[in-house]
Amino acid sequence: MAKVQVFNLKSMSVQPYEHREKNVFYQTKEFKARLIELPPKGEMPPCEMSSYVLFYGLAGSAEIRVGEEIFILKEGQCLIAEPATLTMRTAHGVRILGIQIELGDSLK
Repeated sequence: MAKVQVFNLKSMSVQPYEHREKNVFYQTKEFKARLIELPPKGEMPPCEMSSYVLFYGLAGSAEIRVGEEIFILKEGQCLIAEPATLTMRTAHGVRILGIQIELGDSLK
């Protein structure tokens, strides 16, 4: 039988950005899932991502810069980006599911 886990993303506690590795709640060699939460007027500094990234807005909204392009991610929306430099900021606070998908032959 396949291993299956269910996670309640609305009730999981989230650590500040400085302790972001503690927000990873599932990880394999192919992908990593984490929660990202920024307070009102919060920012995530530039992050050079070598993997594909999927962000799903759980609550609030954020401005996400992917390279030179800016996108607004709202609750219920999904952003998928190829490897790039990412930054994020929010005016009123945001909670996001982030999934990093590693490059490689395993997904072919």
